Formats: sequence, structure tokens, C-alpha cells
Amino acid sequence: MQSQEKAAKKEPLLNNTLKLFMGAMVLANIGGSMYGSILPLYLKNLNANVLQVGLFFTLSRIVPLVFQILGGWISDSLGRLRSIAIGSIAGVVSYVGVILAPTWQWVLLGEGLGAITRSLVGPSFSAFIAEQSSEENRARVFGATESIFMLVVIIGPPLGGWMADEYGFRLMLVAAGILYTVAAVIRIGMARTAAQDAEANPEKLSFGSLKEKLGAMAGLLLAGGLMTWILITDGVRDIAYTMSFTLESLYLEEIGGLSMRNIGLLASVFGIANMITTIPAGKLADAKGERVAIVIGFALDAIGIIIFLNVYTFWGYAVAWGVFGIGVGMMSPAYQSLTSKAVPEKLRGTAFGLLHSSLGLFSLPAPAIGAQLWTRFSPQTPFRITAGIALLTVIPAWLKFKTPENGEVQDASHKLQEESHKLQDATATSEK
Repeated sequence: MQSQEKAAKKEPLLNNTLKLFMGAMVLANIGGSMYGSILPLYLKNLNANVLQVGLFFTLSRIVPLVFQILGGWISDSLGRLRSIAIGSIAGVVSYVGVILAPTWQWVLLGEGLGAITRSLVGPSFSAFIAEQSSEENRARVFGATESIFMLVVIIGPPLGGWMADEYGFRLMLVAAGILYTVAAVIRIGMARTAAQDAEANPEKLSFGSLKEKLGAMAGLLLAGGLMTWILITDGVRDIAYTMSFTLESLYLEEIGGLSMRNIGLLASVFGIANMITTIPAGKLADAKGERVAIVIGFALDAIGIIIFLNVYTFWGYAVAWGVFGIGVGMMSPAYQSLTSKAVPEKLRGTAFGLLHSSLGLFSLPAPAIGAQLWTRFSPQTPFRITAGIALLTVIPAWLKFKTPENGEVQDASHKLQEESHKLQDATATSEK
């Protein structure tokens, strides 16, 4: 009898809905990762130079600045799965643009549509996972989903690098687009099912609703509490990482002498190391607090960059990529868990969207700056700066990244409810 009660109580960490959700997410992102890590080389193949590659990644980050905020709001209003389905349709169209692009400038248009996709899917992804977990096991659920997601990195880049080497970029992009389209069909099916159940009563999209949610989030971000420090530290880190790692594949090809196939294999090394790390990292964050895992991750990232700058063989780079994978694996579940705990449930999509948009605004000029540092000083310069910043962010992360008290989140939730009531009263008055 007792064993049956224990079995009933012990539910799986991931429910069936979340498993199907992650299956579609993996399939879609295998397609994206097939060309993502070698996109600078595709641009180079279309006659772009280093400065133009930096300009490309700077310009391609403009669209998400607006759309990630809107994407988070749409997610909170219409539902997570509806938002992802809408984004997936835009994603299918974006593949057509990237495949048919005659020059690197045309690839930018296709990536613009891809940015809309990521803006709708990204905030919903984290919010949906948070809602499928409890506060007690949230970091572990994020760790498990991150581990599954790393199949993307293990499979996609090597497959993309091999296909680009053997058959050329365009055929590789067609294969990636087919995988994404299959995932889009699954996502649309999930959204239709949710529309009859969990997402049966969507909130109306209105300017008042957007203003209400952005106002509540702005209050959290500017209050000087946890969300403020997440914004500051992650913003500085994002600037540093974007400045250097958009040029990563060029560095590996020109300085390290690696082929596209080997560059893809490095991404797999990263993915395997990350996959091994995320579940233990989630357990560590749930047991000891998110800041412990985040601080360890920052330190490991800095060590990985130092190794990266002092090796010149594939195996040396593989060690560096393994350290990167462990570092990101330590940080990612903890960051997601901490952010989801810092905001009310009805604001999570807006929170992730606004946070990503703010980070994108900070790092907007970073790829162009990194390209200038590469050209004017040395290819190693942007990476050295990134390593230094990763070490410095350990200090505010340890001091400020503490799990918020329930009162902080409740205050934000009450404020959102008050604003919602005011909006409803104003609407009712205008209708009269």
C-alpha cells in the first residue's frame, strides 16, 4: 500500500505535454543550428568581408528589439503554444528567404523574418516550461529540458558542416528548412489542441493591455531588486559575448585552420558537455540557490576563453568547447529558474521578452565593435575582453542573485491586478 502511495506521489519530472513540446523544439532547432554556427562562412561565401559580417550581425539584432517585447506580450495574452505556432509559420517563410538569397544583404532579410520567429518562440519557451513545473523543482525541470535541447547542438552543427562541405550551403539549408517545417506542423497541432483546453480563453490584444504589462515589468526592472541586477549583469555579459563569438567560426577557420566539418564537431563537444551538466546544475540550484550555479558558470566561461586563445589544434579547441559547455550548462537552468521566480506568472512571457530585448539593445553594436577590434588590434582582442568581463560579473552575481521573497513577487502581481482593473473600468466607461 505504501509503495503504491509513493509511486502515485512520484510523478515524472517532465509530463507528456512537455515531452512533445521539447520534441518539436529539438527538431526545429536542429534545422537552425545546422547553419547557425557557420552562418559567417555562408556570408563569406556570398562575398562578405569581416567588417560586413560584423555589420550583418549588428543589423540582424535590430528586429528582435521590438518584436521580443511584443512576442512576450502576445505569449501572455494569447497563450504560449499559440504564440509559438504563429512564430513557426514566420520561421518557415524565413528559410525560403535565406535559401534563395543571391547576396549576403538578402540573407539579412531572411534573418529578419527568423528574428520575428525567435521573438515569438523564445519568451514562450521559458514561460511554458516554468508553468509545467513547481518552484521546488523548477531548476531541475529547466535543467532536464536544457539537457534535451542540447541534442540540437550535438546533431545540428556537425550535420550542417558535413552537408555544407559535401553538397554546398544551399542543399544543407533546404534540409534544415524541411526539418523546421515538420516541427512547425507539430507545433500548430499542439496549439489547436490547447485552444480547446488550457488556452481556450485568450486575453484580447490591446494597447492598454500592452501598456499595463510593460508598466509592471518596468517597475520590476527599475526597482533596484533582483530583476534590476539580472538586467545589468546579463546585459554586460551579453555585450561581451556578442562582441567576440559572432566572429568565432571565422577565428577557427583563419587562425585555427579548422574546416567547417571540424567547427561543427566542436559544437557537438559543447553540446555533450552541456547536456551532461544541466541536470546536476539544476539540482545544485534547487538545493543551494541559483547564484551558486551562475557564479561557477561565469568562472568556467572565462577559463574556457583563456584555453581557446592559447591552443591551435582541434583537440585543444575541443577542450575549450567542453569547458564552455559545462559553464553554460551550469548557468542556464539557474538563470531561467531565477527569472521565472522573480515575476508573477501572468508576466513571465513579457518578462522574458523585455529582458531579451533590453539585452539586445545593450549588445546591438557589439558585433561591429568586435569586428573593429579584430581589424585594428588583433583577432584575439575581443575574446580577451570577453574573458575579463566574465570574471568581473562573478562579484555582482554572488552578492545580488538571491531568490526573491514571496512578497516581492506578490507586490508586482497585486500591482498588475490593480492596473488590469483600472483598464477594465476605463473600457467599460468608454463603452457606455
